[in-house]
Amino acid sequence: MKFIVDFHIHSKFSRATSKDMTLDILARWAKVKGIKVLGTGDFTHPEWLFLIKERLTEAGNGFYQLKDLRKINNEYLSNIPFSLDDVFFILSSEISFIYSKKDKVRKIHLIILMPDLKSVERLNKRLSGIANLSADGRPIIGMDAKDFLKMAIQECPECMVIPAHVWTPWFSLFGANSGFDSVEECFEELTPYIYALETGLSSDPAMNWRLSSLDKYTLVSNSDAHSPSKIGREANVFDTDLSYEGISEAIKEGDPSRFLYTIEFFPEEGKYHYDGHRNCGIVFSPKQTIENNYICPKCRQKLTIGVMHRVELLSDRAEGEKPPGKIPFKNLIPLNEIIGEALGKSSESKVVWDHYFKLINSFGDEHKILTEIPLDEIEKLAGSKIASGVERMRKGIVKINPGYDGVYGKISIFEGESEAEQKQLKLF
Repeated sequence: MKFIVDFHIHSKFSRATSKDMTLDILARWAKVKGIKVLGTGDFTHPEWLFLIKERLTEAGNGFYQLKDLRKINNEYLSNIPFSLDDVFFILSSEISFIYSKKDKVRKIHLIILMPDLKSVERLNKRLSGIANLSADGRPIIGMDAKDFLKMAIQECPECMVIPAHVWTPWFSLFGANSGFDSVEECFEELTPYIYALETGLSSDPAMNWRLSSLDKYTLVSNSDAHSPSKIGREANVFDTDLSYEGISEAIKEGDPSRFLYTIEFFPEEGKYHYDGHRNCGIVFSPKQTIENNYICPKCRQKLTIGVMHRVELLSDRAEGEKPPGKIPFKNLIPLNEIIGEALGKSSESKVVWDHYFKLINSFGDEHKILTEIPLDEIEKLAGSKIASGVERMRKGIVKINPGYDGVYGKISIFEGESEAEQKQLKLF
Protein backbone atom coordinates (compact mmCIF):
# COMPACT_ATOMS: atom_id res chain seq x y z
CA MET A 1 0.00 0.00 0.00
CA LYS A 2 1.38 3.40 -0.98
CA PHE A 3 1.13 6.06 1.72
CA ILE A 4 2.82 9.20 3.05
CA VAL A 5 4.37 9.58 6.51
CA ASP A 6 5.51 12.68 8.41
CA PHE A 7 7.30 11.52 11.57
CA HIS A 8 8.50 14.78 13.06
CA ILE A 9 6.08 17.45 14.30
CA HIS A 10 5.39 19.25 17.59
CA SER A 11 2.39 19.69 19.87
CA LYS A 12 0.95 22.87 21.35
CA PHE A 13 3.19 22.24 24.38
CA SER A 14 6.40 23.00 22.48
CA ARG A 15 7.80 26.51 22.38
CA ALA A 16 6.74 28.74 19.47
CA THR A 17 3.97 26.42 18.31
CA SER A 18 0.36 27.06 17.39
CA LYS A 19 -2.42 26.42 19.91
CA ASP A 20 -4.10 24.52 17.06
CA MET A 21 -1.53 21.70 17.29
CA THR A 22 -4.15 19.32 18.71
CA LEU A 23 -4.79 15.75 17.63
CA ASP A 24 -8.22 16.42 16.13
CA ILE A 25 -7.05 19.37 14.04
CA LEU A 26 -3.81 17.62 13.04
CA ALA A 27 -5.74 14.57 11.81
CA ARG A 28 -7.89 16.73 9.52
CA TRP A 29 -4.89 18.63 8.18
CA ALA A 30 -3.09 15.34 7.56
CA LYS A 31 -5.94 14.23 5.30
CA VAL A 32 -5.85 17.58 3.49
CA LYS A 33 -2.12 17.20 2.93
CA GLY A 34 -2.39 13.57 1.80
CA ILE A 35 -0.60 12.16 4.86
CA LYS A 36 -1.73 8.74 6.05
CA VAL A 37 0.58 8.41 9.08
CA LEU A 38 1.52 11.40 11.24
CA GLY A 39 3.88 11.57 14.20
CA THR A 40 2.27 12.55 17.48
CA GLY A 41 5.34 14.59 18.43
CA ASP A 42 6.24 15.45 22.02
CA PHE A 43 5.28 12.17 23.72
CA THR A 44 7.72 13.00 26.53
CA HIS A 45 5.47 15.86 27.68
CA PRO A 46 3.11 14.66 30.48
CA GLU A 47 0.11 16.77 29.44
CA TRP A 48 0.46 15.89 25.76
CA LEU A 49 0.84 12.20 26.63
CA PHE A 50 -2.37 12.47 28.70
CA LEU A 51 -4.17 13.86 25.64
CA ILE A 52 -2.70 11.13 23.43
CA LYS A 53 -4.14 8.53 25.78
CA GLU A 54 -7.45 10.37 26.00
CA ARG A 55 -8.00 10.91 22.26
CA LEU A 56 -6.22 7.98 20.60
CA THR A 57 -6.70 4.22 20.60
CA GLU A 58 -4.52 1.39 19.34
CA ALA A 59 -5.10 0.53 15.70
CA GLY A 60 -3.50 -2.92 16.01
CA ASN A 61 -0.61 -2.20 13.66
CA GLY A 62 1.77 -0.25 15.90
CA PHE A 63 -0.14 2.94 15.07
CA TYR A 64 -2.92 4.82 16.84
CA GLN A 65 -6.07 6.54 15.60
CA LEU A 66 -8.72 8.90 16.94
CA LYS A 67 -11.26 7.23 19.24
CA ASP A 68 -14.16 9.26 17.86
CA LEU A 69 -14.96 12.22 15.67
CA ARG A 70 -15.35 15.64 17.23
CA LYS A 71 -16.43 18.88 15.63
CA ILE A 72 -13.65 21.21 14.50
CA ASN A 73 -14.19 24.94 14.77
CA ASN A 74 -12.64 25.77 11.42
CA GLU A 75 -14.49 27.05 8.36
CA TYR A 76 -12.36 24.98 5.99
CA LEU A 77 -11.62 21.76 7.89
CA SER A 78 -15.18 21.26 9.10
CA ASN A 79 -16.25 20.70 5.47
CA ILE A 80 -13.62 18.04 4.75
CA PRO A 81 -15.13 14.50 4.84
CA PHE A 82 -13.27 12.52 7.49
CA SER A 83 -13.45 8.98 8.87
CA LEU A 84 -11.46 7.46 11.71
CA ASP A 85 -9.26 5.30 9.47
CA ASP A 86 -8.28 8.18 7.17
CA VAL A 87 -5.25 9.05 9.34
CA PHE A 88 -3.10 7.10 11.78
CA PHE A 89 -0.60 8.38 14.34
CA ILE A 90 2.84 7.00 15.14
CA LEU A 91 4.25 7.71 18.62
CA SER A 92 7.11 10.14 18.16
CA SER A 93 9.07 12.80 19.99
CA GLU A 94 12.09 15.05 19.55
CA ILE A 95 14.55 15.56 22.39
CA SER A 96 17.35 18.12 22.71
CA PHE A 97 20.61 16.92 24.25
CA ILE A 98 23.19 19.37 25.55
CA TYR A 99 26.33 17.85 27.02
CA SER A 100 30.09 17.97 27.01
CA LYS A 101 32.13 15.41 25.11
CA LYS A 102 35.86 15.50 24.39
CA ASP A 103 36.16 19.00 25.84
CA LYS A 104 33.45 20.45 23.60
CA VAL A 105 29.80 21.33 24.24
CA ARG A 106 27.53 19.22 22.03
CA LYS A 107 23.95 20.11 21.14
CA ILE A 108 22.13 17.31 19.36
CA HIS A 109 18.44 16.80 18.52
CA LEU A 110 17.14 13.24 18.19
CA ILE A 111 13.79 11.90 17.00
CA ILE A 112 12.48 8.75 18.62
CA LEU A 113 9.70 6.50 17.29
CA MET A 114 7.98 3.82 19.40
CA PRO A 115 5.24 1.27 18.62
CA ASP A 116 3.30 1.32 21.91
CA LEU A 117 2.43 3.50 24.90
CA LYS A 118 3.86 1.11 27.48
CA SER A 119 7.33 1.60 25.99
CA VAL A 120 6.79 5.37 25.98
CA GLU A 121 5.82 5.33 29.65
CA ARG A 122 8.88 3.29 30.63
CA LEU A 123 11.19 5.65 28.77
CA ASN A 124 9.49 8.76 30.19
CA LYS A 125 9.81 7.39 33.72
CA ARG A 126 13.57 7.10 33.34
CA LEU A 127 13.91 10.49 31.66
CA SER A 128 11.82 12.22 34.33
CA GLY A 129 14.54 11.38 36.85
CA ILE A 130 17.03 13.35 34.73
CA ALA A 131 15.07 16.33 33.39
CA ASN A 132 11.88 18.33 33.80
CA LEU A 133 9.75 16.88 31.02
CA SER A 134 6.93 19.36 31.71
CA ALA A 135 9.07 22.38 30.78
CA ASP A 136 8.76 21.96 27.01
CA GLY A 137 7.34 19.57 24.44
CA ARG A 138 10.90 19.18 23.19
CA PRO A 139 12.76 18.74 26.49
CA ILE A 140 16.39 19.62 27.03
CA ILE A 141 18.30 16.78 28.65
CA GLY A 142 21.91 16.90 29.85
CA MET A 143 23.00 13.43 28.84
CA ASP A 144 25.16 11.99 26.11
CA ALA A 145 23.16 11.14 22.96
CA LYS A 146 24.84 7.73 22.96
CA ASP A 147 23.62 7.03 26.50
CA PHE A 148 20.09 7.99 25.50
CA LEU A 149 20.23 5.62 22.53
CA LYS A 150 21.27 2.83 24.89
CA MET A 151 18.42 3.67 27.27
CA ALA A 152 15.85 3.76 24.47
CA ILE A 153 16.92 0.36 23.12
CA GLN A 154 16.76 -1.13 26.60
CA GLU A 155 13.17 0.05 27.07
CA CYS A 156 12.03 -0.82 23.55
CA PRO A 157 14.24 -2.84 21.18
CA GLU A 158 11.82 -2.00 18.34
CA CYS A 159 12.23 1.77 18.76
CA MET A 160 13.96 3.88 16.14
CA VAL A 161 16.27 6.77 17.07
CA ILE A 162 16.92 9.17 14.20
CA PRO A 163 19.27 12.18 14.39
CA ALA A 164 17.16 15.23 13.48
CA HIS A 165 17.91 17.86 10.79
CA VAL A 166 21.50 16.64 10.83
CA TRP A 167 23.14 19.67 9.21
CA THR A 168 21.62 22.71 10.96
CA PRO A 169 24.32 24.76 12.69
CA TRP A 170 23.07 24.99 16.27
CA PHE A 171 21.43 21.71 17.29
CA SER A 172 22.38 18.75 15.12
CA LEU A 173 24.70 15.83 14.58
CA PHE A 174 26.85 17.61 11.97
CA GLY A 175 26.11 21.18 13.08
CA ALA A 176 28.93 23.66 12.57
CA ASN A 177 28.68 25.04 16.10
CA SER A 178 28.12 22.04 18.33
CA GLY A 179 28.09 18.83 16.33
CA PHE A 180 30.42 16.04 15.23
CA ASP A 181 32.18 15.20 11.98
CA SER A 182 30.80 11.66 11.80
CA VAL A 183 27.97 9.50 13.12
CA GLU A 184 30.53 7.19 14.75
CA GLU A 185 32.10 10.05 16.70
CA CYS A 186 28.75 10.68 18.35
CA PHE A 187 27.36 7.18 18.95
CA GLU A 188 30.60 5.15 19.09
CA GLU A 189 29.95 1.40 19.55
CA LEU A 190 26.17 1.94 19.36
CA THR A 191 26.36 3.38 15.83
CA PRO A 192 24.91 0.16 14.28
CA TYR A 193 21.60 1.04 16.01
CA ILE A 194 21.31 4.22 13.95
CA TYR A 195 19.56 3.33 10.70
CA ALA A 196 18.40 6.70 9.38
CA LEU A 197 19.24 10.40 9.31
CA GLU A 198 16.82 13.30 8.83
CA THR A 199 17.99 15.66 6.08
CA GLY A 200 16.23 18.78 7.44
CA LEU A 201 14.73 21.63 5.43
CA SER A 202 18.12 23.10 4.45
CA SER A 203 19.53 19.97 2.82
CA ASP A 204 18.24 17.33 0.43
CA PRO A 205 19.41 13.77 -0.27
CA ALA A 206 21.69 14.85 -3.14
CA MET A 207 23.72 16.96 -0.74
CA ASN A 208 24.00 14.04 1.71
CA TRP A 209 25.04 11.65 -1.07
CA ARG A 210 28.28 13.63 -1.34
CA LEU A 211 29.50 11.85 1.84
CA SER A 212 30.32 8.21 1.19
CA SER A 213 30.30 7.68 4.97
CA LEU A 214 26.52 8.21 4.90
CA ASP A 215 25.81 5.56 2.25
CA LYS A 216 24.73 3.03 4.88
CA TYR A 217 22.04 5.31 6.32
CA THR A 218 18.52 5.77 5.00
CA LEU A 219 17.64 9.43 4.55
CA VAL A 220 14.24 10.55 5.84
CA SER A 221 12.53 13.93 5.58
CA ASN A 222 9.90 15.45 7.85
CA SER A 223 8.15 18.77 8.32
CA ASP A 224 9.23 19.58 11.91
CA ALA A 225 5.92 21.48 11.86
CA HIS A 226 5.01 24.00 14.55
CA SER A 227 1.61 24.80 13.02
CA PRO A 228 -0.93 22.45 11.38
CA SER A 229 -0.72 23.90 7.86
CA LYS A 230 3.03 23.16 7.76
CA ILE A 231 2.76 19.40 8.20
CA GLY A 232 3.81 17.40 5.16
CA ARG A 233 6.04 20.15 3.72
CA GLU A 234 8.67 17.42 3.88
CA ALA A 235 7.63 13.76 4.23
CA ASN A 236 8.28 10.15 3.22
CA VAL A 237 6.42 7.95 0.73
CA PHE A 238 6.27 4.21 1.45
CA ASP A 239 4.81 1.16 -0.28
CA THR A 240 4.61 -1.35 2.57
CA ASP A 241 2.13 -2.90 4.94
CA LEU A 242 0.39 -0.10 6.81
CA SER A 243 2.17 -0.86 10.08
CA TYR A 244 5.00 0.25 12.35
CA GLU A 245 6.88 -2.93 11.43
CA GLY A 246 6.43 -2.30 7.70
CA ILE A 247 7.84 1.22 7.95
CA SER A 248 10.63 0.17 10.30
CA GLU A 249 11.84 -2.60 8.01
CA ALA A 250 11.72 -0.37 4.93
CA ILE A 251 13.85 2.24 6.71
CA LYS A 252 16.33 -0.25 8.12
CA GLU A 253 16.83 -1.94 4.76
CA GLY A 254 16.73 1.27 2.69
CA ASP A 255 14.80 -0.58 -0.01
CA PRO A 256 13.67 1.76 -2.84
CA SER A 257 10.92 -0.68 -3.80
CA ARG A 258 9.28 -0.14 -0.39
CA PHE A 259 10.57 3.32 0.53
CA LEU A 260 9.63 5.04 -2.72
CA TYR A 261 10.86 8.63 -2.25
CA THR A 262 11.10 11.58 0.09
CA ILE A 263 9.31 14.89 -0.32
CA GLU A 264 11.75 17.76 0.01
CA PHE A 265 11.86 21.54 0.16
CA PHE A 266 14.12 23.08 -2.42
CA PRO A 267 17.00 23.11 0.13
CA GLU A 268 17.91 26.73 -0.62
CA GLU A 269 14.54 27.64 0.92
CA GLY A 270 15.64 26.30 4.31
CA LYS A 271 16.73 28.89 6.83
CA TYR A 272 20.31 27.61 7.26
CA HIS A 273 21.30 26.72 3.71
CA TYR A 274 23.94 29.43 3.16
CA ASP A 275 26.31 31.15 5.57
CA GLY A 276 25.58 34.61 6.85
CA HIS A 277 24.74 37.08 9.55
CA ARG A 278 21.06 37.92 9.96
CA ASN A 279 21.51 41.15 11.94
CA CYS A 280 23.78 42.58 9.24
CA GLY A 281 21.92 41.18 6.23
CA ILE A 282 25.03 39.34 5.05
CA VAL A 283 24.44 36.21 2.91
CA PHE A 284 27.50 34.28 1.70
CA SER A 285 28.20 31.15 -0.29
CA PRO A 286 30.87 28.89 1.25
CA LYS A 287 33.44 30.36 -1.12
CA GLN A 288 32.62 33.93 -0.08
CA THR A 289 32.82 32.95 3.60
CA ILE A 290 36.32 31.53 3.12
CA GLU A 291 37.36 34.66 1.21
CA ASN A 292 36.22 36.74 4.20
CA ASN A 293 38.00 34.47 6.72
CA TYR A 294 34.64 33.44 8.26
CA ILE A 295 34.11 37.01 9.57
CA CYS A 296 31.12 39.27 8.88
CA PRO A 297 32.43 42.30 6.94
CA LYS A 298 29.99 44.63 8.73
CA CYS A 299 30.22 43.79 12.43
CA ARG A 300 33.47 41.77 12.38
CA GLN A 301 31.83 38.91 14.30
CA LYS A 302 31.97 35.25 13.26
CA LEU A 303 29.47 34.27 10.54
CA THR A 304 26.91 31.52 11.13
CA ILE A 305 28.12 28.62 9.01
CA GLY A 306 25.29 26.98 7.12
CA VAL A 307 24.46 23.55 5.78
CA MET A 308 26.02 23.89 2.34
CA HIS A 309 29.35 24.89 3.87
CA ARG A 310 29.42 21.91 6.24
CA VAL A 311 28.58 19.54 3.40
CA GLU A 312 31.44 21.00 1.37
CA LEU A 313 33.86 20.55 4.28
CA LEU A 314 32.95 16.91 4.99
CA SER A 315 32.17 15.62 1.49
CA ASP A 316 34.37 13.25 -0.49
CA ARG A 317 32.26 13.17 -3.67
CA ALA A 318 31.67 15.76 -6.36
CA GLU A 319 28.35 17.54 -6.59
CA GLY A 320 25.87 15.54 -8.68
CA GLU A 321 27.28 12.08 -7.93
CA LYS A 322 24.61 9.56 -6.95
CA PRO A 323 25.53 6.25 -5.30
CA PRO A 324 23.61 3.23 -6.62
CA GLY A 325 20.44 2.03 -4.92
CA LYS A 326 19.57 5.30 -3.16
CA ILE A 327 16.01 6.33 -2.45
CA PRO A 328 14.98 9.14 -4.82
CA PHE A 329 13.33 12.43 -3.87
CA LYS A 330 11.01 15.13 -5.19
CA ASN A 331 11.45 18.85 -4.52
CA LEU A 332 8.03 20.39 -3.95
CA ILE A 333 6.72 23.82 -2.97
CA PRO A 334 3.70 24.02 -0.62
CA LEU A 335 0.53 24.63 -2.62
CA ASN A 336 -0.48 27.73 -0.67
CA GLU A 337 2.90 29.32 -1.50
CA ILE A 338 2.34 28.68 -5.22
CA ILE A 339 -1.17 30.14 -5.04
CA GLY A 340 0.06 33.11 -3.01
CA GLU A 341 2.70 34.05 -5.56
CA ALA A 342 0.33 33.54 -8.46
CA LEU A 343 -2.20 35.89 -6.85
CA GLY A 344 0.34 38.35 -5.47
CA LYS A 345 -0.92 37.67 -1.94
CA SER A 346 0.50 36.36 1.34
CA SER A 347 0.54 32.56 1.38
CA GLU A 348 -1.38 32.72 4.69
CA SER A 349 -4.10 35.14 3.50
CA LYS A 350 -7.78 34.19 3.41
CA VAL A 351 -8.06 34.58 -0.35
CA VAL A 352 -5.21 32.08 -0.78
CA TRP A 353 -6.82 29.57 1.58
CA ASP A 354 -10.13 30.00 -0.27
CA HIS A 355 -8.42 28.97 -3.52
CA TYR A 356 -6.46 26.23 -1.75
CA PHE A 357 -9.50 24.51 -0.27
CA LYS A 358 -11.44 24.86 -3.51
CA LEU A 359 -8.71 22.71 -5.08
CA ILE A 360 -8.63 20.31 -2.11
CA ASN A 361 -12.40 19.79 -2.22
CA SER A 362 -12.19 18.99 -5.93
CA PHE A 363 -9.04 16.86 -6.13
CA GLY A 364 -8.67 15.27 -2.68
CA ASP A 365 -5.34 16.33 -1.18
CA GLU A 366 -2.35 18.61 -1.66
CA HIS A 367 0.16 15.94 -2.62
CA LYS A 368 -2.02 14.75 -5.50
CA ILE A 369 -2.41 18.32 -6.75
CA LEU A 370 1.34 18.97 -6.63
CA THR A 371 2.37 15.71 -8.28
CA GLU A 372 -0.46 13.95 -10.15
CA ILE A 373 -3.46 16.05 -11.15
CA PRO A 374 -3.28 17.06 -14.86
CA LEU A 375 -2.44 20.73 -15.34
CA ASP A 376 -5.44 21.38 -17.55
CA GLU A 377 -7.75 20.25 -14.75
CA ILE A 378 -6.00 22.59 -12.30
CA GLU A 379 -6.28 25.40 -14.84
CA LYS A 380 -10.03 24.89 -15.31
CA LEU A 381 -10.62 25.25 -11.59
CA ALA A 382 -7.93 27.72 -10.45
CA GLY A 383 -6.83 29.62 -13.54
CA SER A 384 -3.81 29.54 -15.81
CA LYS A 385 -1.32 31.26 -13.51
CA ILE A 386 -1.78 28.84 -10.61
CA ALA A 387 -1.59 25.93 -13.06
CA SER A 388 1.58 27.46 -14.54
CA GLY A 389 3.03 27.73 -11.03
CA VAL A 390 2.43 24.03 -10.39
CA GLU A 391 3.98 23.19 -13.76
CA ARG A 392 7.09 25.27 -13.03
CA MET A 393 7.47 23.63 -9.63
CA ARG A 394 7.23 20.16 -11.21
CA LYS A 395 9.94 21.11 -13.72
CA GLY A 396 12.13 22.82 -11.12
CA ILE A 397 11.91 26.17 -12.91
CA VAL A 398 12.23 28.32 -9.81
CA LYS A 399 14.42 31.12 -8.50
CA ILE A 400 15.54 31.05 -4.88
CA ASN A 401 17.44 33.49 -2.73
CA PRO A 402 19.06 31.07 -0.25
CA GLY A 403 18.15 31.08 3.44
CA TYR A 404 20.82 31.91 6.02
CA ASP A 405 21.31 32.36 9.79
CA GLY A 406 17.68 31.56 10.68
CA VAL A 407 16.08 33.41 7.75
CA TYR A 408 14.05 31.29 5.32
CA GLY A 409 15.06 31.46 1.68
CA LYS A 410 12.73 33.30 -0.69
CA ILE A 411 11.44 31.18 -3.54
CA SER A 412 10.04 32.73 -6.70
CA ILE A 413 8.25 31.08 -9.57
CA PHE A 414 7.23 34.10 -11.63
CA GLU A 415 9.80 36.76 -10.72
CA GLY A 416 10.65 39.02 -13.66
CA GLU A 417 8.51 37.01 -16.05
CA SER A 418 6.41 38.72 -18.70
CA GLU A 419 2.98 37.56 -19.85
CA ALA A 420 4.56 36.54 -23.19
CA GLU A 421 7.05 34.31 -21.37
CA GLN A 422 4.24 32.70 -19.40
CA LYS A 423 2.36 31.95 -22.62
CA GLN A 424 5.56 30.52 -24.13
CA LEU A 425 5.97 28.14 -21.19
CA LYS A 426 2.33 27.11 -21.55
CA LEU A 427 2.83 26.30 -25.24
CA PHE A 428 6.07 24.45 -24.44
